[in-house]
Amino acid sequence: MKEPQLPTNGSPPSDNIPLAINPSKQLRFLVIGAGSRGNAYARAVTTATPGVIHAVAEPHAFKRREFGRSYIWGTKEAPIEGQEFADWRDWLQWEVKRRQKTGDACSSPGVDGVFICTLDETHVEIVQAIASLNLHILCEKPLALSLTDCLSVYRALSHESPSTIFSIGHVLRYSPHNTVLRKFLLSDQVIGDIVSLEHCEPVGWWHFSHSYVRGNWRRATPAGDGSLLTKSCHDIDFILWLLSSPPSPSPNSTYHHPRTISSTGSLTQFNRKRKPRSAGHATNCLSCPAEQECNYSALKIYRDMHLSQSKTAWPVSIVCPDIEDVHRSLGPEAADQHLLSRLGEDYDQAQMDNAHIAARPWYGRCVYEADNTVCDDQIVTITWDDESPDPDSPTDAEETTESGPAKIAKTAVFHMIAPTEKQCERRGRVYGTRGEISYDSRSISVYRFDTRETTVVDVPRQPPEEKESHGGGDYGLARSFVSAVEAVENKGWDVREAQARFVGCTLEEAVRSHAVVFAAEEARREEKVVKWKDWWEEKLSAAAVQRLE
Repeated sequence: MKEPQLPTNGSPPSDNIPLAINPSKQLRFLVIGAGSRGNAYARAVTTATPGVIHAVAEPHAFKRREFGRSYIWGTKEAPIEGQEFADWRDWLQWEVKRRQKTGDACSSPGVDGVFICTLDETHVEIVQAIASLNLHILCEKPLALSLTDCLSVYRALSHESPSTIFSIGHVLRYSPHNTVLRKFLLSDQVIGDIVSLEHCEPVGWWHFSHSYVRGNWRRATPAGDGSLLTKSCHDIDFILWLLSSPPSPSPNSTYHHPRTISSTGSLTQFNRKRKPRSAGHATNCLSCPAEQECNYSALKIYRDMHLSQSKTAWPVSIVCPDIEDVHRSLGPEAADQHLLSRLGEDYDQAQMDNAHIAARPWYGRCVYEADNTVCDDQIVTITWDDESPDPDSPTDAEETTESGPAKIAKTAVFHMIAPTEKQCERRGRVYGTRGEISYDSRSISVYRFDTRETTVVDVPRQPPEEKESHGGGDYGLARSFVSAVEAVENKGWDVREAQARFVGCTLEEAVRSHAVVFAAEEARREEKVVKWKDWWEEKLSAAAVQRLE
């Protein structure tokens, strides 16, 4: 059996290495949404790719201005025409008019691609509206909040002969740690055939309260979105990337479909039954008698743990987008008062179902009196059948087909859990016929049955700013997307080849990955086991969608 080996240059596998810069055309991109994800991708594009951020569309004036100063026009210049928009619809209208101009009248440059980094519920409308512009698109995850909307995006973007690159924000595919892990498992087969996988996302005790109890992602809808979709859809995609996708994606790759999907989970902790008696009838941390003894005190999380230590970035910047500017220009006391005024916002219990209440976050709200409905503890189990070339004949642990290792039976278990010390530092273990691999966000350990020895593999080193961005996944995704666009625009590559070579994931695969999440949620809600192929065929038939086999 092969020893685990890193690439000789200490970099992730070559399918994430960008092409050399071609000076014939400077690639320009628009970012829609200047929040944390928009900034993450803009930073990666600006510092680690040959592309540039040319324009931004963002309704919040302060965030739009800061974004432009950081990545587009700088601190000493002003935006030129076509670089700043208060709404993506304004940009769309401007772009349509720009394309109608000819000759000298069309002096303003356009963009080659778009990063969609807005709130989840807006993705579908934006993608459908810009689909006809024939621009390359990277959409932040999740693609949509329902399977119906995911399939409508597929219909809008799918063509027999695609002319543009599409990528989804499944950043776990692109971190150096995970690309090395996948190489060991699939290409090198260092533990033989995979028998079972356990994967856990520890969300983090205060992180969950910030985003999924008080924040934008706290409420599920009847369409099927919940914390499994909004927080962990890329964990499900990560599992499918390891156990369903072929090792080396190509336009002719084959996919190992799951057999069954089941799930259990609930909202266990953040509800009124768990509220401390000493809190009484308080609904906001600023007026709660139990605030000082509560771990989830908004004052402790946002002020004591962050602002009082001059930390004005996420999550404080989510509560007050202009907090850094206030802190810098008016001082710590003014910033503190600004934060407290936002945390003090509250609503009456009778307003709980009001659409206005549900439409915005309430960061000072008691976590036990909030209107959250998403699971804080959930387990998903996925199984696969044996689909080796001849199921009646024995299979060797290192048998491969043209698309990689034989498609054999296996099982995966995923656990999303809220109250954890670690924050989004995934961990897991993979059991194989010749050994097992354990991993966290920093290292990989390989135990072999034949030698009874453990080899610990350190992940290739990265600059701190890259490592802090989903373990380098943000930068890896940006590099892959821009490289694919570069290959098509400046190198003359076929879109399918560039999509496979650099992005490593098709639109079809992204939609299927989301569909598995919706299948798991249906299994959880209805307490049943979903038989994937029958379920998937039924959904596709109902939507009359082709080419998503």
